[in-house]
Parts: sequence; structure tokens; C-alpha cells
Amino acid sequence: MPVLAAEPAPEPEAEAWQPEVDAAQPEANAAAQPEPEEVAALTPELDTPTPTQVEVPKPEKKEPKPKLEEPLSEGGEGTAANREGKRGLRVVPFGRVFARVSADEREQYARSLSIASARVGLAASLPHVEAEVTADLSSKSLLKDAFVRVADEQKRLRLYGGQFKAPFLARELESAWRLPLIRRGLVADYLEDTHNLGGRRLGLMGEVSLKEAWKLKVSGGVFQGTKDDDTGIRASEDASLRATVRPFKILTLGASTYFAQAFEGARTYALTADAVLKLGGLEVTGEYVNGHLPTGPFAAQMGLASYTVPLLLEGLAVQPVAGAEMMQLLGPLKARGYAFVGGINVLYSEHFKAQLQAEHALRPGDPAAGFEYSLQLATRF
Repeated sequence: MPVLAAEPAPEPEAEAWQPEVDAAQPEANAAAQPEPEEVAALTPELDTPTPTQVEVPKPEKKEPKPKLEEPLSEGGEGTAANREGKRGLRVVPFGRVFARVSADEREQYARSLSIASARVGLAASLPHVEAEVTADLSSKSLLKDAFVRVADEQKRLRLYGGQFKAPFLARELESAWRLPLIRRGLVADYLEDTHNLGGRRLGLMGEVSLKEAWKLKVSGGVFQGTKDDDTGIRASEDASLRATVRPFKILTLGASTYFAQAFEGARTYALTADAVLKLGGLEVTGEYVNGHLPTGPFAAQMGLASYTVPLLLEGLAVQPVAGAEMMQLLGPLKARGYAFVGGINVLYSEHFKAQLQAEHALRPGDPAAGFEYSLQLATRF
């Protein structure tokens, strides 16, 4: 039988080139291979950090915004000392200027130019103590406010000592900067200037604030009596009390009282009730006053409405305003007074405003009613 030749075995496929490894030098070859970190350094696109290498950014701790305290000064400029939110003593200067021109029908429209206010002051603040000194360079009585206020950590209890406004008459307590009127009106002027009820006085006052009870705030104090211009003798101390609540975010209710010579019978006194409604740019205020003056019983009513309309330019707004006041003397000497006011204010940021207003009024002592036109430019810093 023929013998078949065996098929030749297939040659093995050529393997890929491999570097020759010298078995005699394993340590040298191992040292020649780069470490994983070196490889990552040479090939950054292949750098995949391990979970232990991933640094998760820690969320930044947001510091609570410093709470703005209530204005120390009548103009509210003293709050600047509290805006930094830092511990330790802070002293901040502030001021304001009101330039006014007016023409009154009862004086044949003679123009009257004046600097209604040129106020400068310093506000100092510590965690539990605040102080303010304010002077008005345009006023005969140079010193306006000079007091110290001490409070607890929660600001629930406060104690005032020095010269400041007695807690009486909401119209009088409103900041002259926030008040949309150029003047406070005939009722406030008649009660304070003519009969010395309220206003700035030397005194001691305590205040309690309970936010959980409709933001209840009660302020009461004892104040220096009025000095008689003829005899130079100062009367005994006066007393004043005010309470406010805020049952709704848009509504604030208040009541106040002032007793002249409170510890000697208080034959001159006044009681007030007031309300403030804020709804968007609309703000409406009303106040009723009743009491007894040396001339006999009296009553007064005040109303004021304003609407702030922002314009396209940031910080710029216009504010139409209208108000009315009436006052009745009900004793043996019977008399009445009234005032109607209207105008428009131009507001820019928190530091400038221009006010143009007209008033038709019959003030106490005037033989007849008349018009008065006023323009005021005001700035604060």
C-alpha cells in the first residue's frame, strides 16, 4: 500500500513584538516601569482620580445679615451704625439738608427762602448699647437728640436716657425724611409749639417689644416739664405712654397719651388713636386726637395718603400725596382750623427727594384761609 506523506504542521502565527525580558535582572526591569502616579502625570487625559482624591467643595457658610435696628434719630440716619454687623464699637457720622422756598397768599405771596434743616450727628453702637448726638445748624435750639439706649440680647427690653422725642402723636414721631409732607401740619404744630405737648425733651423712657403678640410695643416715660418764659420757673414732670400692634402685615394700630404736669393733676393732656395701612405702593394714615388744653376741650383729625410709583430708571420714583386736617376748640373759646394739602414728590434712591406741594389752610390765629405753595429739595447722607 502506498504510504501517504504526512501533511506538514502549520507554522505558528507570528506573535506581536514583546520586549525581551532579562530574567537575570527582575529588579531592574521592575524599577524601569513608571509608577501609576507618573503615568497619570504623563497622560493627564487618562487621569481619573480615585474617590479618595476627589475634593468635594464645602458649602460656604452664609453669615446672617445684620438686623437693622429701629432708627435712633428722628431722621433715621442713625441706623447706619448697625449695618456693618460687626462686634465692637462702631461710630458713624450722618447728616441731612432741607432747602425750601415758599410763597404764602396771606403775605401777598412774598417768597421765603430758608434752610429748613441742616442736621449733622454721630451714631455709636455696641452690642447692647447705642448712643446718638444730633445737632441742627439751622435751628435756634442747636441740640436735637442726645441720648443713650440700652437693650437686652433679644431687643425686647430697652431703656432710653437723655433728650429725645416723647412717645406721643404718630405724625410727630414719623421721620421727617419718610413723611411725604413738607411740614407736619397745623395740628402737630399747635399742640407742640403752642401748648408744649410732646416733642423733644430730657427724660427717661422704657420700652417693651413682644413680636409674638402682634408685634406689640409699649413705650412709656417721664420727661422734663415746660419752662415758663416769663418767670423762668420749670413746671413739674410730664408723662407719656404709647402702644402699637400689628395684627396684619399691612396694618398697624396705635394709641398714645401725654399728660403735662402728670404728678400735679394733669389739667393739660391729650389722647390719640392712629392707624397705618400699607398696600404695595399705597400708604394711608389716619389719626384722631382728643384732650384738654388751657383753653378748654379740643378734638382733631388727620388723614394722609400717598402712592409711590417706581419709574424705569433704577431708584427713581414719583409719589403723589394728598392730606387733610381739622381741629376744633370746644371750650368757652370756640374756634376751628383746617388744612388741605396736595402735591407730588420725586424720589431718587434713599438720599434725595424733591417736593412740590400746595396747601389751603385756616390756621389758629389766622383771620382768613389762604394758599401756600412750597418747593423743597432734600438730601441725606
